[in-house]
Amino acid sequence: MTAATTAPAGGKPDDRRPAPGDPFDRDVLPTPPGATAALLRSLLAPLKARVAVTTLLLLVQQAVVQAGPLLVAYAIDRAVPAFRARDQGPLIAVGAGYLGCALAAGALQWAFVAAAARVSQDVLLDLRGRIFRHAQALSVDFHERYTSGRLISRSTTDVESLRELLDEGLQELVTVVLSFVYISAMLLWLDLGLGGVAVASLVPLYALVRLYQRRAARVYRARSTAIAAVIVKFVETMNGIRPVRAFRREAANDADFGRLNRRHERTNGDALLEMARYVTGSRLVANAAVAAIVLWGAYRVADGTLALGVLAAAVLYLRRLYDPIDRLGMFLNSYQSAAASLEKIAGLLAQTPSVPEPAVSRPLPPRGSGIPGREVVFDGVRFGYRTGGEVLPRFDLTLRAGQTVAVVGSTGAGKSTLAKLLARFYDPSDGRVLLDGVDLRDLAVPELRRGVVMVTQEAFLFSGTVADNIAIGRPDAARAEIEQAAKEIGAHDFISALPDGYDTDVRKRGGRISAGQRQLVAFARALLADPAVLILDEATSSLDVPGERAVQRAMATVLKGRTAVVIAHRLSTVEIADRVLVMEHGRIVEDGEPDELIAGTGRFAELHRAWRDSLA
Repeated sequence: MTAATTAPAGGKPDDRRPAPGDPFDRDVLPTPPGATAALLRSLLAPLKARVAVTTLLLLVQQAVVQAGPLLVAYAIDRAVPAFRARDQGPLIAVGAGYLGCALAAGALQWAFVAAAARVSQDVLLDLRGRIFRHAQALSVDFHERYTSGRLISRSTTDVESLRELLDEGLQELVTVVLSFVYISAMLLWLDLGLGGVAVASLVPLYALVRLYQRRAARVYRARSTAIAAVIVKFVETMNGIRPVRAFRREAANDADFGRLNRRHERTNGDALLEMARYVTGSRLVANAAVAAIVLWGAYRVADGTLALGVLAAAVLYLRRLYDPIDRLGMFLNSYQSAAASLEKIAGLLAQTPSVPEPAVSRPLPPRGSGIPGREVVFDGVRFGYRTGGEVLPRFDLTLRAGQTVAVVGSTGAGKSTLAKLLARFYDPSDGRVLLDGVDLRDLAVPELRRGVVMVTQEAFLFSGTVADNIAIGRPDAARAEIEQAAKEIGAHDFISALPDGYDTDVRKRGGRISAGQRQLVAFARALLADPAVLILDEATSSLDVPGERAVQRAMATVLKGRTAVVIAHRLSTVEIADRVLVMEHGRIVEDGEPDELIAGTGRFAELHRAWRDSLA
């Protein structure tokens, strides 16, 4: 459905403002006070020495550049009269000095640009790495709320805004500030009156800058959010292209994308309008100040109270003083864009995992001899998602080491929630989940991931070779071990038949192989990882009958001797279980062996009869 937009007083929808519940409005994460400045300091702290050298290069370069008008003044007032008196030395010295300043300024500018580029690239490299590492460290519930499109926007569009500031904007700012300082000092030294007028003109210019900063800050926050919304919509549509085509969503998506695109266009227009206001006002002040100084200076030259060379130098300095005003506007443009982007990045980096690493971790006890599984205990567990009520009211359950437990029930009964708590994608609101007597919250993540592995319905494969995908749980595994795991699962034959065998690139999401084959690769991955506890979350629900049978044979191999929790809608999967739990509304309503429950008159017996009838 196309989201509505809010309407202003006149009743016409305003694409610049998000409607209630609009994804556009959920882009901003809260940024703690001072987090943005702290992030910038932490990025620059390791580069203090290089930042100091870069600043020194620019200071010297500006000093050399600003020597030019003084040489012109000296030439007009001293060197030219000396030349007319047949003394060529002063004029030659001025020419040599001017040429030397030009060469030195060019060399210093090159050195500054090279040094600044290194600082900029190191900062951006660090920042992108932080975003990627932090996004991976954040808990599953964060990623369920904050879409991948927004993360892409943070690490691309927002980082690019910061790059523009570091590569161009900061140089402009420092150049403008140094120009103001040097030129104001030179004008005051050349002539106190002219210098005073020039310095006084900076007051209204400063007021214009402050006004522009306040107005532009709001505009650039809105613009950053708008482009993120465009990226989110694009990524979401392309990731869901199959249902888009199946349900003919092209026109509706086009309307949504057009609305978000127009909003981005209008926020861009607002930014340009604010820039135009600033440039117009600053040029008006600058032109008025230059006209007043030139007229007054000319009058004083005429009555002999001001040297012509001093006036010429003053006019050259004035041009250099006011010309950077437009460049200052460009810097403010880059600064506001980068500030809004950095604020969003700081908000992302300020998010803390809801499933944190333990302050002091505990190791799991050694596994029992000949028993690869571990005991699992849900002790007084309660849990509810942020978006809804309590899913597990109070939940107590013990799974013996090496036991395969099938969990069945209607949609929303809490089956997948149980699996996510056991995998520690979430922490319970109350109570504990224990693995061989150790609270999952006391286990370091590497220890937990070695002990508990989940195979999901999707069987996600990464771009890369089949061998790489099987070895994800054990990157150091030898090729022989990878192939042995595939053989035990029954995947070796189809893998060997691929164009490059185990070195075949499965491409994006494993699209080069079928769903059943992807599931077999996922089981080979789990077998190679050798977990003590294996969770299968509806691992056969998307497969056809032949594919399901192949996967069930693989499951029998993988589950042997391990503690396993099998979440299943298809009751054919239950046949391999030692024990069946039937869940309703977050509670266990039946618990027993499959044959015992089938022979009874309870909920599982009804489900089993309905399943058998569906096969008839």
